[in-house]
Amino acid sequence: MIADMNPPHFEPQEGIWIFGYASLMWRPGFPYLEAQPALLRGYHRSLCVYSTRYRGTPEKPGLVMGLDHGGSCKGRAFLLAAYDVPQVMEYLHEREMDTGIYEPKFLNVRLGDGRHVQAYNFIVRCDHEQYTGKQSIEQAVKLVRQGKGPMGSSLEYLQNTLDHLDEMGVVEGPLHEICARSKAGR
Repeated sequence: MIADMNPPHFEPQEGIWIFGYASLMWRPGFPYLEAQPALLRGYHRSLCVYSTRYRGTPEKPGLVMGLDHGGSCKGRAFLLAAYDVPQVMEYLHEREMDTGIYEPKFLNVRLGDGRHVQAYNFIVRCDHEQYTGKQSIEQAVKLVRQGKGPMGSSLEYLQNTLDHLDEMGVVEGPLHEICARSKAGR
């Protein structure tokens, strides 16, 4: 299945929620009315995407996050104003769907205040060539250390994500280990 790389057409009567689990948490790049901690069930945050454009190159890919099947993921949900939805969706599709690695879909999330809402997510496609699958910590460290591209390094990306998760009280032990070992050069 090839993901549609064109943004869906939206003319909502009200705003929609966007779920961020990595760089969207700390660099959304769009206006929003409200931000809430949020829990998505059925998917987990994983360093499972080869970055060949933003935080790596085809010759030396970096590593970035994807929402992979199974488990749950704590992140941040952003409420868009209805009038911002068309422009924000176009921006998000340009940013996230450049290679088709993600499948966008609406999924239920529970907000920090207890509300349950439908939020727009980018789920990693396991059939895509940029999907790494499960890999060893050693392999992840190698990719994080070598990944450098026009948006910065994979290590900066991982550290920024972990900083924001730490602020939210979210513990991601394996990601912290990968980050520490990447910094230490082992």
